[in-house]
Amino acid sequence: MLPSLLELHLSDCHINVNQLPLSLDTINFTSILVLDMSYNDLINSSFPSSFSNLTSLKELDLSSNSFNGPFLDEFSSLKNLEHLDLSGMSLKGQIPHVIRNLCELKILNLRWNKFDGDLQEFLNGSSNCRIIGGCGKLLFPLKFPKLSRLNLLHNQFEGTLELFPTNAPLLQYLELYDNRLKGSIPPSICEMQYMKVLSLGNNRLSGELPQSWCSWGHINVVDVGNNNLFGNIPSSMGILSSLGVLKMNDNDFGGEIPSSLKNCSELTDIDFSGNKLTGNLPLWIGSELSGLQILLLRFNFLSRTIPQQLCNLRELHILDLGHNDFSGTIPNCLSNLTNLVSADPLPYVYENYEEQTTVISKGRELQYSIVHTLLYVMSIDLSSNNLKGEIPEEISSLIRLGSLNLSRNQLIGKIPSKFRNLSMLETLDLSFNHLSGQIPQSFSSLTSLSHLNLSNYLSGRIPTGPQLQTLENSSYVGNPLLCGFPLLSECLGDDTPTKQIFPGEDSEDEDDSEKLGFYISMVLGFVISFWAVYGTLVLKRAWRYAYFRFCDNIKERIALKIALKVARLQGRL
Repeated sequence: MLPSLLELHLSDCHINVNQLPLSLDTINFTSILVLDMSYNDLINSSFPSSFSNLTSLKELDLSSNSFNGPFLDEFSSLKNLEHLDLSGMSLKGQIPHVIRNLCELKILNLRWNKFDGDLQEFLNGSSNCRIIGGCGKLLFPLKFPKLSRLNLLHNQFEGTLELFPTNAPLLQYLELYDNRLKGSIPPSICEMQYMKVLSLGNNRLSGELPQSWCSWGHINVVDVGNNNLFGNIPSSMGILSSLGVLKMNDNDFGGEIPSSLKNCSELTDIDFSGNKLTGNLPLWIGSELSGLQILLLRFNFLSRTIPQQLCNLRELHILDLGHNDFSGTIPNCLSNLTNLVSADPLPYVYENYEEQTTVISKGRELQYSIVHTLLYVMSIDLSSNNLKGEIPEEISSLIRLGSLNLSRNQLIGKIPSKFRNLSMLETLDLSFNHLSGQIPQSFSSLTSLSHLNLSNYLSGRIPTGPQLQTLENSSYVGNPLLCGFPLLSECLGDDTPTKQIFPGEDSEDEDDSEKLGFYISMVLGFVISFWAVYGTLVLKRAWRYAYFRFCDNIKERIALKIALKVARLQGRL
């Protein structure tokens, strides 16, 4: 039956083990090339023995199931298999040796399992694969002669990273993120000339990076973050002209950011956070890396001022310079970051790289992946520096901003009332500065706000609004002159409710203009009325005499009435 069937796609069909079509030996699938049974309900089931009959199979996807049986030796009969995806299946133990004999394999995806053991035993173990010379002569053994992608993310592999490029000469994607690898990154990695994605983050690697960096002509991603690497960032990395993502966060790198990186004009993502970098923020980041979207430099020792050139990064949507030693003022040109103003999220270029980035928001570290929401994160964090001056009103034009943290600086002045324009703002932290004045009534229009910290020297009544009423009183602690809900201290005139401001209303500006108009009209009314009477008396003598005669008559009548009253009272006594 079905001897001519070439492809069978049964992904996400809720198939369980009792409905598995391959358990029926009567079905003839000998010609099938592609079999996709991912995202089904094959729980606690063994690999069907009938897999061994699919000798023509080139692509097999069983991901996101839960096979727990032994990895059958019959898999070795799948000699033509080029793409094998067993990710997310809770597989344990060591990788079966039969995989090393799949000589046509180009893509091997085993991520999100519980494989353990020494990685070198798998990469450098024995194999039946051979490369054949011009006369049919066997030249030398190869483990994976055609392999282009090796994805072992999120497993438990141990051991050192010793790569022999001759074992996989065509490898382009080496993804070993989130394992338990130790030792240093070997210089031999530079001999893998077709490399596009090198993902070694979240391991236990140590030592320095190779100083003579690789002349990879097609490299897109280098991720060595969250290891124990140290030393300076090699200046030779500047030759990677096609580099788009450079993640070296949470290591122990020191020295200055090498100027040679300005040659990597394709960079979209730089993450150097959590190191010991010194010096200033280079001007060339803003002038040479025009496509930069993410710049994370928090928890370093960078100093001096934040350069105005940073405002040239129109595609930037995540900027984190927190916990450094920057001084000076906040650039007033941040409104030039057009991706935070009106642009739609930019498409992600590196589809075969599962990027994960940590962003500090809402007072805690949040990890975003490119698969989900990283492209939609809009954040600026300049906290824990020595920035001075006032908060520039230009920030209020970044209407797509979701998180703003300016805490723990030396900022002064008032909170800009135009912050009401930040309608998508979810997190605002202005705490531990020297801000004063009232909280703008326009804050009641920030309907997306869920995390707020305003601990400063603020005074007056806390604005009311549907969203502000849901925030805890910890948002306002440290301001002894604040009053009103949710604090316990009441304001004068609490019986008179404060006018609620809705989006689009110019609350504070209108209040100020109304008060000014009232005072001006009162003064003008007094002046005009006074001179209307007094001026007439000065200029008209007859009116003046008549006015004073009138006053004398009134005075005499009052005196007479008082005298009569007194006489009557005395007569009664």
